[in-house]
This record gives sequence, structure tokens and C-alpha cells, in this order.
Amino acid sequence: MQTTTQLDNEIIKIVKSTVPIIEERGDEITSRFYKLMFENHPELKNIFNQTNQQKGAQSKALANAVYAAAANIDQLEAILPAVQPIAEKHRSLNIKPEHYPIVGKHLLLAMRNVLGEEVATDEVIYAWEKAYNEIANVFIGIEKSKYEQTKEAIGGWVDYRDFKVTKKVVESDVITSFYLEPVDEQPFVSYQPGQYITIKADIPGEPHTHLRQYSLSCAPNAGVYRISVKREDSIGGLPKGIVSNYLHEHVSEGSILPISAPAGDFVLNQQDERPLVLISGGVGLTPMMSMLETVIKLTPDRKVIFIHATRNGKLHAMKDRVKEIVETYDVTSYTIYDSPSIEDEGTFSKEGYIDYDWLTSVLPHPDSNFYFCGPKGFMQAVYRHLKKMNVAEEDIHFEFFGPAQEIAG
Repeated sequence: MQTTTQLDNEIIKIVKSTVPIIEERGDEITSRFYKLMFENHPELKNIFNQTNQQKGAQSKALANAVYAAAANIDQLEAILPAVQPIAEKHRSLNIKPEHYPIVGKHLLLAMRNVLGEEVATDEVIYAWEKAYNEIANVFIGIEKSKYEQTKEAIGGWVDYRDFKVTKKVVESDVITSFYLEPVDEQPFVSYQPGQYITIKADIPGEPHTHLRQYSLSCAPNAGVYRISVKREDSIGGLPKGIVSNYLHEHVSEGSILPISAPAGDFVLNQQDERPLVLISGGVGLTPMMSMLETVIKLTPDRKVIFIHATRNGKLHAMKDRVKEIVETYDVTSYTIYDSPSIEDEGTFSKEGYIDYDWLTSVLPHPDSNFYFCGPKGFMQAVYRHLKKMNVAEEDIHFEFFGPAQEIAG
């Protein structure tokens, strides 16, 4: 697609000159942006995750994206790797071209509000308006292609489609699986292991619709979608997991859930025959299970190391299924409990956390393909360990739940 900017040199110069101030005050600008936009367009609360808004995660993600775009406004192809996962999320949330002018208008208003007219002059705002339109066109073009691919796929659809919960299975004290099949009983599109779906939840008593993404936790082509959802408690006064708890407490077999077609670019490379290492923490287990189930089905001779960290056996989901796989295939499994109970004795590989010395003792040669998912701190630690092991960057694959965050923390 076309990523060569149509901006003249003066516009580029002005935008790039704002990079230091955007980097310094980006969080303020994006926080103000969301406040202004929701005041003027409250209907957009039906699209944006309001829990992430309160945590500040969404503003930080947007600030980073704005900074990257400004720094590369003269070579927009440089931001394409960052655009792809955002565009996948936008497609799963059914973001449309008509949303972009609304975002642009309020982003410019927020810049002027925060920076003041002496910094955000008419000249600067004009330059940023032109730049934003260029950046928006990149997103719109990529998302258009993704919508078309989804619609044209066998069993594919755009927007939301009603699925029925055909089975609900308690996997641990905090994780429950939901098996989903289309209400219309027509074919539905397959997916790549690691992808997710978006659930649209209209919850009684809630002022707006909630959209949440959940990784698919079984191998594709099983005649069903399966998501495995962790029940969330409130943390530091922030709301508990509104949708996850709604699913646990109020959704049962026979319930109808509107969902979007599978999306996401954190997917297993099924052509790579090298050893595969899957590392998960907590509910980060879900995309790893999809990958594991896929490998044993399609390439059963491939060497796999499956590492899962959780608090204890009561919170350890799908352990019986992993044990069954280990007994049948060339899969080695390690379990790390940081707070094991007496009942857990003899059922786990290590107490505490995944540290560098232990990880290097159980892993094959660094020339393997590594995938990991879990809480932010867990992922940052795993990333540091792999980099210290001199694993090539192209062999390190990860995904944060929710907005993108810094992995090298």
C-alpha cells in the first residue's frame, strides 16, 4: 500500500519539531483527548474499554503511537510494524473510517488545551491536521484490506454475529471456558492459533456496551470457538473485570453472545520446524494452549517445551489436558507455582518465579522459536531472560492483553 507521505517539507519540519514536546507531555495530551472526545461523543464509550481508560493504559498506548508517527512522518513505512496489531484490534472492534475525523478533531483540541496557543500555534495545529490525515489514511487503508479479507473468507463476516454458548467448563478457581457456536448454524471462519475474538456485552445496569477481546484457547477447525476467561477482582479501587465477571456469573449454556470474527497478528509460525518454546503466566495460558493443540495436531513430531507459571494448583487451568498431551507427544512441560499449597506437593516443577538460571537449564539451544504471554511484569522478565540468552529478536514473539505496552521495562 502507499505509505509515501504527500506532505510538503515545511509541514514535515514543523511536525518533527514537536516530537520532544509530544514525547514529554504525550500522556497529558492523550488523557485530555479522551476526556474531550467522550464529552462530545459519549456513544464512543461503547467502543473504547472504559476500564483501560481509568487505568490510563489506553492513553499511554495512544501517546506512544502519536509519538512514533510524528517521529516518522517523513517515512510512514517505518511505523507499519506498529500499525498492524493496532489495525487488527480496530478491525475486531469494527472501527470505521468515519471515526477517524472525530479522533483527529479532539486530538488537535487536546494539543492546544495542554500545550497552549503559544506552543500549539495555528501553524503547528495546521501542520498536525495535515499529518494526522496522512496517518489516518494509512490505518484506514490497512483496515479496509483486513475487513475485505475477513468478509471474503469462507464463513467470514464483518460487524458482530450471534454465537450460542454450547458448553461452559470450570477450568480452575478463577478460569472458566466457554464453547461458542453460531446461532444460524452456518459455516464460520477458522483462525490462526494465537488470535482472539471480541465479545460485545450489553450488561444490565451498565450505561454503555462493553467490548472485550479474549484469546481463542483451542486448536482451529474444531467445529467450535473456545475462550477461557479469568474472573477479575478489583485492584486499587479500580473496577473489577466487568465483562469477565459477567461471563462467569451470568452467562450460561444457551446464552447468546455477539462476537466479531477472529483477529490478531500474534500467531504461530506453522512452517518453522525448529523447537518451539511456549511460556505463559496466569491466563496468558490461553493463546499458548491454542498453539500447543495446533502443533500436536499438524506437526506431532515437533519438539515443544511448554512452561506455565501460576500461583498454585487451584488456579492452574487445563493441567490435566497438558499432562495428557505430554504423555502422548514430544512435549516437555514445566510448571512454576509461586505460592504452592500442601496439596500441590509433587505436582509442580519449581517454586517461585521463572529466573534466568532456571530457564537456561531447561531450554534447548537458543535457536528455537519463543512465544510468551501473561501479566506485564512476567513478560518483561521473560523478555530480559531471552535477550540475555542472545535469542534473535525475530524469534521472540509476545502479546500483551489490552493496549500495547513497553516490553523492555
